[in-house]
Amino acid sequence: MRQLLSAGALLLLLASLAAAQASREQAYRLQSGDALEVQYRYTPEFNAKAVVQPDGQITLPIAGAVRVGGLTVEEARTSIAAKAGERLREPEVVLLLTDFVKPSFTVAGEVGRPGRYDLRGSMSAIDAVAISGGIKDSSKHSQVLIVRRLNDEFADVRVFNLKHAMTGEGVQEDIRIQNGDLLIVPQNFVSKLERYVRWGQLYAGFSLFRR
Repeated sequence: MRQLLSAGALLLLLASLAAAQASREQAYRLQSGDALEVQYRYTPEFNAKAVVQPDGQITLPIAGAVRVGGLTVEEARTSIAAKAGERLREPEVVLLLTDFVKPSFTVAGEVGRPGRYDLRGSMSAIDAVAISGGIKDSSKHSQVLIVRRLNDEFADVRVFNLKHAMTGEGVQEDIRIQNGDLLIVPQNFVSKLERYVRWGQLYAGFSLFRR
């Protein structure tokens, strides 16, 4: 006989599923510079350490080149086991994340102390500029550029009115900083700006913001 869930049990089930989904979405994803250790249970002679390269790949004995950038540790372990399985019989692989790139953001342009800073907890654009020494008198802080990397090739560029956000009525418009964000406080008015730019060309064109 089919049993029906009570309303309370159904809500509890939905909450559990939502929590599981959130956990999957929040799982750390490997990136360039992360250090890994691969261990094989039955063939320890193939154990190895590797660092994720800028292209997202690592190179291992037996498995060869494996792309792990953007994957969770478990997803990367599965990929490594699959590649190693082409030469080993049902290998049991353990993957350890021994060191990782700490979350950070960069502030450039007309601020007191331009540079890269650790991203600790929740931080806003106002907080980020304050940590970097605050804006200079020469800044055009009504047009702060927030550059957010989309992938290995492109970045999203948005104009943020920091001047307005620093007022009582504009504080709700402050933007939360994410890992890898680049904030550029220009010296002059930015008259022309593309929404999406190539990441590799970004720094080459940075002098445009200082004219």
